[in-house]
Amino acid sequence: MSTTNYYKFNITSTHLGGEYVCVARRKGSSETEKSNTVSFTTAEKPKATLTPDATTISVGGSVSLSCSVRDSDGWKYEFYRKSSNTWETNVQDNRLGVSEEGIYQCRGRRETTSGSLYVSDMSDEATIRITLTNKPVITRQPSWSQIFQGEKITLTCEVQGGEKTDWWYYWLKDSHQLQGENEKLLQLTASESLNREYECMATRRDDSYSSTTWSEAFTVSLLPQPKAQLGTNKFNMSEGSRVTLTCSVNPSAGWKYFWYRDSKNSLLNTHDTDEYRSQSEVSQEGRYWCRGGRGGRGGRGDPLYYTEYSDPISVTKIIPNKATLTLQHDRPQLYQGETIALRCAIDGGNTGWEYEWETSSLLKPPNVSQYRMEALSSQHQGEYRCKGNKLRGAQSTDWSNTVTLTVIKKPRATLTSGTTTIPVGGSVSLSCSVRDSDGWKYEFYRKTPLTSWEKLVETNVGDNRVAQVSKGGIYRCRGVRETSGYLSDMSDEATIRITFTNKPVITRQPSWSQIFQGEKITLTCEVQGGEKTDWRYYWRRNSRSLPNEDEKMLQLTASESLNGEYECKTRRRDDFYSSTTWSEAFTVSVLRLKLILSVSPSWLIPGASVTLICHTEPPSAGWSFYWFKAVPNSQDSYTYEPLPGTSSGTANNSFTVHGQTHTAGYACSAGRGDPLIYTQYSRPTFVWSSGVHPSASLTVNPDRVQHFTSESLSLTCEGNSSQWRLIQFLTDDSLLSFLPPATINGSTYIKNEAPRKAVYWCESGTEFSNAVNISTHSDGVILVSPVYPVPVGESVTLLCVMKTGNIPSDVFFYKNNKLIENERRGEMKISAVSESDEGFYKCQYNGRESAQSWMAVQFVSRQQSFPMWTIGLICGLLLLILLLLLLCCSKKTKDWCFNRSQSSQQSQTTDHSCNQLEDQCNTYASPFQGESDNVTYSSVELKNVKNVKNKKPEESTVYADVRTTSSKDDEVTYAQVLPNKRKAKGKKGRTAPAATEETVYSEVKAETTHVK
Repeated sequence: MSTTNYYKFNITSTHLGGEYVCVARRKGSSETEKSNTVSFTTAEKPKATLTPDATTISVGGSVSLSCSVRDSDGWKYEFYRKSSNTWETNVQDNRLGVSEEGIYQCRGRRETTSGSLYVSDMSDEATIRITLTNKPVITRQPSWSQIFQGEKITLTCEVQGGEKTDWWYYWLKDSHQLQGENEKLLQLTASESLNREYECMATRRDDSYSSTTWSEAFTVSLLPQPKAQLGTNKFNMSEGSRVTLTCSVNPSAGWKYFWYRDSKNSLLNTHDTDEYRSQSEVSQEGRYWCRGGRGGRGGRGDPLYYTEYSDPISVTKIIPNKATLTLQHDRPQLYQGETIALRCAIDGGNTGWEYEWETSSLLKPPNVSQYRMEALSSQHQGEYRCKGNKLRGAQSTDWSNTVTLTVIKKPRATLTSGTTTIPVGGSVSLSCSVRDSDGWKYEFYRKTPLTSWEKLVETNVGDNRVAQVSKGGIYRCRGVRETSGYLSDMSDEATIRITFTNKPVITRQPSWSQIFQGEKITLTCEVQGGEKTDWRYYWRRNSRSLPNEDEKMLQLTASESLNGEYECKTRRRDDFYSSTTWSEAFTVSVLRLKLILSVSPSWLIPGASVTLICHTEPPSAGWSFYWFKAVPNSQDSYTYEPLPGTSSGTANNSFTVHGQTHTAGYACSAGRGDPLIYTQYSRPTFVWSSGVHPSASLTVNPDRVQHFTSESLSLTCEGNSSQWRLIQFLTDDSLLSFLPPATINGSTYIKNEAPRKAVYWCESGTEFSNAVNISTHSDGVILVSPVYPVPVGESVTLLCVMKTGNIPSDVFFYKNNKLIENERRGEMKISAVSESDEGFYKCQYNGRESAQSWMAVQFVSRQQSFPMWTIGLICGLLLLILLLLLLCCSKKTKDWCFNRSQSSQQSQTTDHSCNQLEDQCNTYASPFQGESDNVTYSSVELKNVKNVKNKKPEESTVYADVRTTSSKDDEVTYAQVLPNKRKAKGKKGRTAPAATEETVYSEVKAETTHVK
């Protein structure tokens, strides 16, 4: 409680801060309300902060000092400078400019409410230094450019322009201050540890705050102690002459030179040399040294520093004896590893001498007369000379001649070869050499993958350096010094592959021009001129090696996979590296052989022989041919039975079958080689017969050759079997097919879906039926003509039918492409068929023409009377026929005896003017068809037989009947005589039908001869 209106207290701690209010109260009355709140905080006593804007000033300059008390105001400031242990005071607001160096402080002060002063704590001290502009510079004594280890040197710190100032000095070595060194001079003894950078600065002794800057760094660089070099213009001198010696130190500046003879402690007298000079002329023998010195007081005073002594030089006087240096081998160019000797010889004998050698090589010879160097190396290379020194006395010879030794790397031999293409029995020249040197002999070595290195005993050694070798292989060589036996390095290996000029040639057995699949062939590799050499053979096909084939003969079973070009080459069995070149390519072309069997005629002429011809495609030679009859089997194919007498094959590709009367199938195969290699069977080829016989027959319904594709056709097989199959042969495509066995009431119905021409027949076991020609057509008109031959004397009607089934009435009919009666009609009827009616028929309606069909006539035997003028001709013919019959009976193998010749058959068939259906054209209807099988037909072509003028073709045919027995009428021998064929007059390309040929049939009886 205070009775005053103020509250006064000293702030002695920080906890006195806070919020304060006051109230007033009178005695005996109530209090006033509380006053407003006054709050304050207390803190520790503040400390002033002195901040100079620089700490160093130059002479005449100033620096500004700033004083502050943080986070408060209302202060005034006092600045203090320490001088001679007293403080000088200067009161300012808060900033003071000073130009004197020293230690400065400041503090703040402010008045309290009571009028007293409150001061802050003093600031930290701030040192202000004055940097003088005078620059210190370091100098060195002595001032030589190089300082050598061990020399004494003095570094001086000079303050430019401050010579009269009393300074205190500071030294730095590599930025580290040298303690205890504060004088102007810094004295050093040169050593590697003092090899550094030095700096200095100066401070006034009366003002420690006034100093210079640091001097520029001064580098002290030391060199090792130098060695004096002693030289001379000559080493020998004659009596009364002098030798000039020269001493030098690098670097050469500032040196004195000191001379010594015979001992490093014997300094030459001044009358013997020019004092301290680098050259000295001497007239006495002995060993001389020199060295350099510098420093000291000059003149004759001893120097402070010496170099090392030079190497000694010996100076001798010349005596008359002469030294001569010789090399053991007169070859200044030597190889590493060799052994040589240098010999020093002195005229008058080598006794009583000591030898001295001088060389520029790295190895110094010993003091002997002969210097032997073993295993030469590059250290021996250089110039050599020698001299002799008397063992008693100071006399010596002059230096000998100089011998220069050049030591080069151990040489390598070089192996070269001459041509490696040689004939069998020849040789290859190998040459060995060591480059740029001579005096060598040579050794040759050979190895193979199976042998190690072998020295060639037949080596030719000497200057020619050549060896003759007849085998290939891996070769190398080396040189041998003739005098020392020193060996060069081996040459590089050289693989010598000998190529013989003898050319291999491939031959083939068998030598047929064509080879077919499955045949055995042998390729033989022949080396011409190398028959006596034991060869190993290599084969390749199409440039690819054939593995495991290393013999002379390559045996192959021909197949298309083996097609290609074959080559062979050989190498000697005892020499892997000697071989021939590859042979010329030999082409093996394996072909697929196709056998094609043709028969003639395709349609049987009763009693005529059938000629089989087996063609090879492509055509080739050397075959034997085998002939077979096709026998139907149950697998819609055929088995093949050899024809009698053909098991050994035939050399010809044709074979004649005699007495064939019914449809039959044939096949052929071929074989050649040893052993025989057989081909496959040819496709079966058939000869057809139109004659019907009871054991096997084929009937057609409707009975006509031509049909429309819209119609169905019924084919019926009948005979001695219940298992028939129907065969269809498309003549245009030569395509054989087995028709499906679908039958209705024993007949097979064929739907004619496309136009075609075909031959049909039945087969069962060994039975073949007659064959029929059937053609189908898609539109137009067809000719209705009988399928089977029409017997002579019967009637036949030919019609022209349209696809609709209509039979037009205005039709033209043609026979053998010739119009029959120039009038239109609905049908063509022949009331009594005769032989002349046989031929090709067709019809034409409204511009549309049918195909041609062959109408065959079935001949019957008959007798005719003929004019008397033919009797003489017939008798002559009968006599000729009898002779032929006798000859044929004794030689039944002759096909021409009882058979119609092939040319005759062809002439008959081609006379039908066939240009559409070849198979129909070959149909021949014999007048004896259906007669006894014991009939043989012979054809004899007459020449130069003239027709009687104005005779009709029919009248020129004569039948003579000659019976050989009286027992049976059917045992009759008929001879058919064909005169020369004559071209029929008519249109181009047409020939007369077979019925018009002038054919003579004769029947001969044994008992009587008569003309009916």
